[in-house]
Amino acid sequence: MEIIMTVDLYDKRYYINRELSWLEFNQRCLDEAMNNKTPLLDRAKFLAICYNNLEEFMMIRMPGILVQTPSAVQNDPDYIERPVILGMIYEKITSLYRGYEICWRRLKKNLAKNDINIRSIDELTDRQKDWVRDYYKKRVHTLLTPMALDVSHPFPFISNNSLNLAYKLKGNNGPVYARIKVPIPLLDRFVSVPSEHGADFVLIEDIILDSSECLFPGMKIISANTLTLIRNADVKVTIDEACDLMSAVEESIEDRQMGFPVAAVFDSRCPKDVRSFFIQNLKLSSMQVLTTKETMCLSSLWQIADLDCPSLKERPMTPYTHPDMQDDYDLFSAIKKEDRIVFHPYETFNTVVRFIEQSARDPDVQSIKICLYRVGKDPSIYRALEKAINNHKNVSVLLELRAKFDENRNIKWAKDLEEIGVNVVYGPVDLKVHSKLLQVVRLEDDRLVRYTHMSSGNYNVSTAKQYSDISFFTANDEIGEDVGELFNALTGYFGKREFKHLLVAPLNLKDTLIEKIDREIQVHKEHGNGHIMMKSNGLIDADIIASLYKASIAGVKVDLNIRGLCCLRPGIKGVSENIRVTSIVDRFLEHSRIYYFENNGNPDMFMGSSDLMPRNLKARVEVLYPVLDKDLMRRIRDKILLIHFADNVKARLLLPDGTYVHVLKDGRKPLRSQEWFIENRGIWHD
Repeated sequence: MEIIMTVDLYDKRYYINRELSWLEFNQRCLDEAMNNKTPLLDRAKFLAICYNNLEEFMMIRMPGILVQTPSAVQNDPDYIERPVILGMIYEKITSLYRGYEICWRRLKKNLAKNDINIRSIDELTDRQKDWVRDYYKKRVHTLLTPMALDVSHPFPFISNNSLNLAYKLKGNNGPVYARIKVPIPLLDRFVSVPSEHGADFVLIEDIILDSSECLFPGMKIISANTLTLIRNADVKVTIDEACDLMSAVEESIEDRQMGFPVAAVFDSRCPKDVRSFFIQNLKLSSMQVLTTKETMCLSSLWQIADLDCPSLKERPMTPYTHPDMQDDYDLFSAIKKEDRIVFHPYETFNTVVRFIEQSARDPDVQSIKICLYRVGKDPSIYRALEKAINNHKNVSVLLELRAKFDENRNIKWAKDLEEIGVNVVYGPVDLKVHSKLLQVVRLEDDRLVRYTHMSSGNYNVSTAKQYSDISFFTANDEIGEDVGELFNALTGYFGKREFKHLLVAPLNLKDTLIEKIDREIQVHKEHGNGHIMMKSNGLIDADIIASLYKASIAGVKVDLNIRGLCCLRPGIKGVSENIRVTSIVDRFLEHSRIYYFENNGNPDMFMGSSDLMPRNLKARVEVLYPVLDKDLMRRIRDKILLIHFADNVKARLLLPDGTYVHVLKDGRKPLRSQEWFIENRGIWHD
């Protein structure tokens, strides 16, 4: 106890800066793109992911750093003075861009070995060149708007994350400049060119550059280079008396395109005077300017990753379905029999869709309530809810409009659902609803029975094939009552509520987790077997981290599997030497959240939607639910959670300096957790 009292658990030395941790996650994704053991088109996928992650970092995190006031975050344990952190970020981003260049060059070579060629115009045959120039005339030229950049024209607005061409032309009185926006996504980034052998692609900007004389007839083109601009996209939704939430969200989306410039990325061959001209007009500092020798905007590589070449991808997997939950089985009977989990994507998400469809058809079902956050394009759930409306069910959808970068799609779904008669509500104005909840009320023997589904993942048919999530079905009366009460709070007035079992942010979730950590410390003092295991996407909250440090100092064993951002610094003598942190980056995006406390053989386990980040614990409505069935808890622990911690192929170990290294096998047999789940899918039901 004396050691605990003398250690400042919020000392800045014990915390990894969250911005640097985000960039380290990008590095882990890049490592997968560089890994020769990863199938070729999956490497292209990982390069697209890490490039997109970096763009999001610059759109969402960089603006706050650039305009940071001294008092804004200086009390955060991971705070680093603005000039220092900017320099560290610039150095890391520059390093990532160099890595992208190397990775893209290697990928192109390996793609070519498999008859997938990303060609320059010069590499095309004469017949292909003729095709490209004809394509330009028929499909491209009319979409382009060359813009002069001189004293008679105001400097044009360059939209967020757009690909542009910057021209230097010979004018009557010296060089003049011009700019063209490349029309993506109206046109594919990688244009497929007819080929007699294999697949040939040419970048759309190369096609434009090849025909630039059509855009500036009679002028000499001195140089032409690519440029992309990243703007502040971290806009806030502001609601006043004159507008409703939907109108406010629609306005915020427009503001995102108009945000102030954060960073510009130039082709490294771009002449200095052209670069300086844009930098001055955009009012960028040197640390906001990046250069690259290779193709920029590589997030468009999804087009290549999606090519139909099964031999160049991970082998396909057929999801498992438990015998009790097959298509011809009554799901209500299966759920009433016992609590159930469905581990996606190893088990089919169709079970969730079919549960809604069966509820829509069942004459005894009275109502359906569901929280939707990121729905995606697939209309399966919409159609199931439409069937429910047509069958005179009471259907309510709490739809979170403010899911970042999905706002437009969610607004469309909200309008479509309202049109078919669904009761659509939006939840508390000051809290984003991130909970994944579905409740069906059914009349059985003159009694209303609640069937509840909760998950770590969204009700999104597409991402359920790519994200690793755990669904939970229960007919437990008390959990059903809790979820029903929460729905009432979300659609009515959200305030302090009492729940028998649910942990709900921002009401009781954080405090309860800290209480469980403190209890584990006391149990360890009495029995010496304290053990905490947590699997989450992010660990940033300083109070949770300080509590885990306190547990480590007391001797409690702490195992953490944190996919992305982690501000906890493990392995510090006297503070965190009993804490081990790993991260898994693999074929599927690790997305499930599991919190386990051993409690001297009488363990508690919680699962659900919440990560351990301030935004989840303070600014969102999140839900963690307990696994009350002890046998089910044991199976989740032994055949899911512990398998993640045993991964020594794709897992990386967090070091005290904030970097990651591959987990040492130490003579153990290689175990790749996701591959193990594929080979043993359904074993967690045994």
